[in-house]
Amino acid sequence: MDKIMNLELVSKQIRKSILLMNANSSASHSGTALSTVEILVILYFKIMNIDINNPKAMSRDKFILSKGHGSSALYATLAERGFFDKILLNGFYIDGGQLPGHLDKEAVPGVEVSSGSLGHGLSIAIGMALANKLDQLNNHVFVMCGDGELNEGSMWEAIMFAPQQSLNNLTLIVDYNKFQGYGVTNEVINLEPLKEKFEAFNWEVIEINGHNLFDIEKSLLKKVKKPKVIIAHTTKGKGVSYMENQFIWHYKSPNDQELKQALDELS
Repeated sequence: MDKIMNLELVSKQIRKSILLMNANSSASHSGTALSTVEILVILYFKIMNIDINNPKAMSRDKFILSKGHGSSALYATLAERGFFDKILLNGFYIDGGQLPGHLDKEAVPGVEVSSGSLGHGLSIAIGMALANKLDQLNNHVFVMCGDGELNEGSMWEAIMFAPQQSLNNLTLIVDYNKFQGYGVTNEVINLEPLKEKFEAFNWEVIEINGHNLFDIEKSLLKKVKKPKVIIAHTTKGKGVSYMENQFIWHYKSPNDQELKQALDELS
């Protein structure tokens, strides 16, 4: 319980970093980033086999954030975990800064794949997982996509391919926060019944509350014999009252007053 309570504090600190980064650069996608925090915290602080002193170790597990526009969440998590100095977060999405708005694998240690063009992350992860199988490595590959990203045909080609290869070393996490760039996800293109669709494609499917640390850890630890997808029901803008479930925070950045309120709430 103490460990979980500590990770709740870590989650709050990462949310503060996200808000400060986006406010400093007048960047979009605050809501997009905030919905992913607990999942990233459990991955990087409890689940993945990683070494911050040797981030390219052959034995490492890998994580791909396919929804690369939520980059501030991954940068903040990597900094909190100790991959690089937090001062670099001040250079997010600004001229002369080191951290591009969409993820860049050359920017800082810990970023496995440059992303932002939606629909590519799962295919890349499948390639990595298949390579691990061929090389007889025990590494696991995790990839997170957005719910709107499932509109992409390339996603469903990859979803068909992974079970054919029996990739039980692959986990897909769907950040199902119910909003995408054009509005409510299931009003743009209805994904439901999503669980049954993945089951029909022969995936192991788990549905969870994507902000419950216990549920996230349990779902990630479950051993399976085929690819696993975790449908994580999340809240856009989680943790900030005026951002939660508000479509505008897919694009808007907080002004000074909004930032103060958000930081006060998280404190």
